[in-house]
Amino acid sequence: MKILVINAGSSSLKYQLIDMETESVMAKGLCERIGIGGHLKHTPLVGGKPVYNEDIELPTHAEAIAAVIDKLTSAEYGVVGSMKEIDAVGHRVVHGGEKFASSVLIDDAVMEAIAQCTPFAPLHNPANITGILACRKVMGDDVPMVAVFDTAFHQTMPKKAYMYALPYDYYKQDGIRRYGFHGTSHKYVSSRCAEIMGKPIEELKLVSCHLGNGSSICAVDGGKSVDTSMGFTPLAGLPMGTRSGDLDPGAMQFIMNKHHLAIDEMLNVLNKKSGVDGVSGVSSDFRDLDSAAGEGNDRAKLALDMFAYWVAKIAGSYVAAMNGVDAIIFTAGVGENSADTRKAICDYFGYLGVTVDPEANKKRGEDVMISTPDSKVKVYVIPTNEELVIARDTRDIVSGK
Repeated sequence: MKILVINAGSSSLKYQLIDMETESVMAKGLCERIGIGGHLKHTPLVGGKPVYNEDIELPTHAEAIAAVIDKLTSAEYGVVGSMKEIDAVGHRVVHGGEKFASSVLIDDAVMEAIAQCTPFAPLHNPANITGILACRKVMGDDVPMVAVFDTAFHQTMPKKAYMYALPYDYYKQDGIRRYGFHGTSHKYVSSRCAEIMGKPIEELKLVSCHLGNGSSICAVDGGKSVDTSMGFTPLAGLPMGTRSGDLDPGAMQFIMNKHHLAIDEMLNVLNKKSGVDGVSGVSSDFRDLDSAAGEGNDRAKLALDMFAYWVAKIAGSYVAAMNGVDAIIFTAGVGENSADTRKAICDYFGYLGVTVDPEANKKRGEDVMISTPDSKVKVYVIPTNEELVIARDTRDIVSGK
């Protein structure tokens, strides 16, 4: 079975074609600047075909999908003979609210339910819907399509973990609660960690740290999410690249009143001008912060110190919530690539009996245990693979597993 994985943004569309017999990627690519010109980079990974990397007119997502299909099936750049070889499409959908606790075959009722979740993710869900509609237009109704939700993995959180201490009617009437995100990433790395450890995931307590420009931590007990650091929106939890993370709402009120900001202006500050970028005044890119801190920039060092502290603090609270931990996992851009950040975080875990192997911690781009053999709690770096989670769920649903 060959599955096309689609991740549609407002003006972009990422894709991978995966052969599920071997779980290998046959081709991947990115359509950018949809609606404002257009650019397509298509990379075949089998057959020795060349990369296509050109500006191309992409007025809508429908043209982007058509261009993707054209390249996947073309004689020069293609990896399949025709569209008939594509058995199903898996779509990333950011927010499923309380409506979806698992991935689901897309029909009209599902499309309506995704649309009803748009107020919870106004920047993401409309783009995801656009991608689904574009695929339907180009590929027709005969190709089954599956929606895989970022929020679904966290629907196993107990009520005591996902509720806010607000008047209860806000939850009952408006759905105000913690939903969590990065679910496909946390699901993949926790499952992969169990495989590496050679133990049933049902017997493990894991803390998954998805650290990148957007960051979240998840407590995974017996293979199920029981808590996570993001909340009603992806703004909550850790300080991130440009996002503030958790903040006293009273500080928002003070800033808004003093600087005469409307709520949308305040949220723009919290989402796009805060985090390690706002603290450092240097960059939201952790590589730039490492360089600046190495050159003596105190604010860059402060931003890095704050980030490590918050990761350790939240991870530690999840150890308490699960009454123990067997392994801690680092993943995503920063988690997979920054040895210094991992070391700074792990330095807080002495009380857990964690010790880091300096040589193992230098590795990147592969599954690796970075703790020493005698470390009481194991620490792993596991590159995430959200596309594979989407493809696996799509395969299972389409094949009736």
